[in-house]
Amino acid sequence: MTDIDDISINLSGNRSLEQISRSRRRVLKGSLGLLAGPFAPSALLGGCSSNDSNDQSTFRNNPRPAISFKPVPVVSDPHYDRVDVPEGYTARPFFSWGDPVEKGAPDWDPDARNSWRDQGVQAGQNHDGMHFFPFPETPDTRGLLVINHEYTNPTIHPQGLTITEDSVGHKLRPPEEVRKEQAGHGLSIIEVCKDDAGEWQRVYPSRYNRRLTAYTPMAISGPCAGVDALKTRDDPEGREVLGTLNNCSMGVTPWGTYLIAEENWHNYFVNRDRADYDRRREHHRYGISSGPHSNRGYWESTDPRFDATPKSGQPHGGHVNEPNRFGWVVEVNPFDPDFKPVKRTALGRSTREGCTCVHHPDGSLAFYSGEDSRGEYVYKFVPEGRFDPNNPKSNRDLLDKGTVYVAVYHQDGTGEWRPLRWGELGLTEANGFRDQADVLINQRSAADAVGATPMDRPEWVAVNPYSRDGYVTLTNNIDRGVDPDQPLNEANPRSQNQYGQILRWQEQDSHPHAVRFKWELFLLAGERPPEGKSWRDNHRYGNIEGDIFACPDGLWFDPDGRLWIQTDFGDDKSAYEAMGTNQLLCADPVTRRVKRFLTGPAGCEITGITSTPDGKALWVNVQHPGISYPASDGQTRPRSTTVLITKDDGEVIGT
Repeated sequence: MTDIDDISINLSGNRSLEQISRSRRRVLKGSLGLLAGPFAPSALLGGCSSNDSNDQSTFRNNPRPAISFKPVPVVSDPHYDRVDVPEGYTARPFFSWGDPVEKGAPDWDPDARNSWRDQGVQAGQNHDGMHFFPFPETPDTRGLLVINHEYTNPTIHPQGLTITEDSVGHKLRPPEEVRKEQAGHGLSIIEVCKDDAGEWQRVYPSRYNRRLTAYTPMAISGPCAGVDALKTRDDPEGREVLGTLNNCSMGVTPWGTYLIAEENWHNYFVNRDRADYDRRREHHRYGISSGPHSNRGYWESTDPRFDATPKSGQPHGGHVNEPNRFGWVVEVNPFDPDFKPVKRTALGRSTREGCTCVHHPDGSLAFYSGEDSRGEYVYKFVPEGRFDPNNPKSNRDLLDKGTVYVAVYHQDGTGEWRPLRWGELGLTEANGFRDQADVLINQRSAADAVGATPMDRPEWVAVNPYSRDGYVTLTNNIDRGVDPDQPLNEANPRSQNQYGQILRWQEQDSHPHAVRFKWELFLLAGERPPEGKSWRDNHRYGNIEGDIFACPDGLWFDPDGRLWIQTDFGDDKSAYEAMGTNQLLCADPVTRRVKRFLTGPAGCEITGITSTPDGKALWVNVQHPGISYPASDGQTRPRSTTVLITKDDGEVIGT
């Protein structure tokens, strides 16, 4: 996440149920009459009451995992350039930007002189979400590590980005630099195993090792495949797109595939026709640039796909629809090197942070996602079919049919999932939605229309493997309570929220198909308040029991039920001076007590986390370190790195 990604573009004015306009109430009358509850200002802070009292009456099904390590301290040194873990643990760099992935890949050049072709077979930059897929016969000693590469830094080039301007102020870039940046995006799949000495190693070469980039061909499936809004000059059928962008968090299916979540893809596009831009909600509601150039990289100067300005003399308006081909969940089979990635459009188009699956014993599924922008929403996708472990063929296209829901949080700790289904809740042609494909392509606008609750940058979702309770990180929102379009509400109770919170919910009957749920604030991040004060007295204060932190981002449950929290804040900003560098923490879901497990180098984000099934090997990503990590010599170009953590006695991480 960079500063250009953290910009509010929700101007819907969604505030609360009582503030929804009378005209919208007329549209929704009948359909929502039994669901809508009051949002009384006098009860504005009621959703936090259970957190203050540590009342567990709603969430009683969690086990008590052992969390016995000695916490590491905050690191305030601006020159800190390593990873620190508790006594009795070892952390070592395992897989860094530029490491060889596909057969024949060259070694990383410390001066960044590798070509774009080299980069296309090496590890990309800015490691993010990831997952360990075990081989069934050796689940704890051999597997595939699948790692997202979110975006690129200027360090990908020897002297940073080369940028010039033409006579009308359009930014210009060299084609070979743009191509290398595109190669630095995407995904890496690498085989890993324990060697004879019991040490984890990368397997190279391996038939499974593979890179996906911003120019890898991918299929489009589901309700939007082949519709006019996905057709372009280069793809008149609207069924194949090149590449995936800004891959942040992820998901895993019960049938063993990996789900890429395309997040801030909108920053790569520009539509210079302001009148067209204003009419085209699939552009302006997602924040695509309408200025002289895109917000990131200026790829449009050399790759016409990223110039979404309509071209009247070209089929399908040229590439005006290209942005509609990003923002999807991309399914990949890591065990099949020939598998063509598929963009599954039934899950809707958004700047999606992740896609976390919950699996009920009856085969029912739900996939949860946050949309990491100020004032955006939390979603759930429920497939039409059910998972059948005995019929793999029937699971292959489960993600092509189903219903997207968006969350509404009521002041009394209850909530509802409102369906984004064409013909219902005002999602009709009379209100500007032509069909279900139009609803999915314009998912944000559809969520606006049904009155979803705007949130403080909803990011990762984690589901407790024992109780099926869901948790979502709400990273921060400096506009909350200040911008008229970002008023206080029960789930987002702090004005100028710089520190974030974690919210959790329990579906009715703990079933993924439920349309009602109970929710509460699990914790409010921030500084520890002075004696006699609380988080209500100052927006800087939180209510954490244990080690403080700010800006929760990554979130994951390990096999034993420990909740791991990763942070993403600007460690050079005065607001976060007490927090040190970004970190990994571990929380007990019952007591809510938090312990700091890892601190990262200055300038980094800690993100992405996965483990072996036995919990004895843990991988964590250090994204965009600021000095020279992992060399840590103060001179070498810094590299985003996957770090391997083991316990010196060989036991489970966290105990």
